[in-house]
Amino acid sequence: MPPLGICRPKHELARLVPGAGPVYGCPDENRAERARTIRQLQLQTLATGWRPNPGGLMVAQLLEIPVVVTEQYPQGLGPTVPELGAEGLRKFPKTCFSMLVPEVEEELGALPHLRSVLLCGIETQACIMSTALDALERGLDVHVVADACSSRSQVDRLVALSRLRQSGAFVTTSEGLILQLVRDAADPRFRQIQKLIKDPAPDSGLLSLFPGQSPGFS
Repeated sequence: MPPLGICRPKHELARLVPGAGPVYGCPDENRAERARTIRQLQLQTLATGWRPNPGGLMVAQLLEIPVVVTEQYPQGLGPTVPELGAEGLRKFPKTCFSMLVPEVEEELGALPHLRSVLLCGIETQACIMSTALDALERGLDVHVVADACSSRSQVDRLVALSRLRQSGAFVTTSEGLILQLVRDAADPRFRQIQKLIKDPAPDSGLLSLFPGQSPGFS
């Protein structure tokens, strides 16, 4: 398997181009004793970053973006919620927090022009953080979809997003990312995508943490 890269990219714009092989990484972490809470958290995350469900996956399919779905210890902690719409996708089970397990590395290694990964899922301070740091070490641009990532604790979520920015990840929103990928309203796929983003996303819980401030996660 060819290496994914060993040095950080020198370019700082990290412009997203579908042909460059960005991947929607969706690490889903469940905990047995809090399964009900985690399920609700997954549904809330889907409602904001993936509206209307399964809007995020529909956009990825329209733009021909590869999707990788991982599950944290599913035999003990439960599978990905069906509302994600990922029933037909291969799931990579794991126990480590990073989604870059050998099977996923092999999957990514088969993408010839891979430069970027797009991360969403739960929890931000665990699976998203570990995956982002591993991907950055491999020289990939990492885009974290803030409104499609969540945590049981909003403090953990906010600090993790700030830490990710400090480490070199690009923090964005689902709509901002989608529009950057489609690039042109004249794109014949835009009409379909516009239907998915025309309504404002539900409150993701981030703005309440910044009364009178700009949510820069600084």
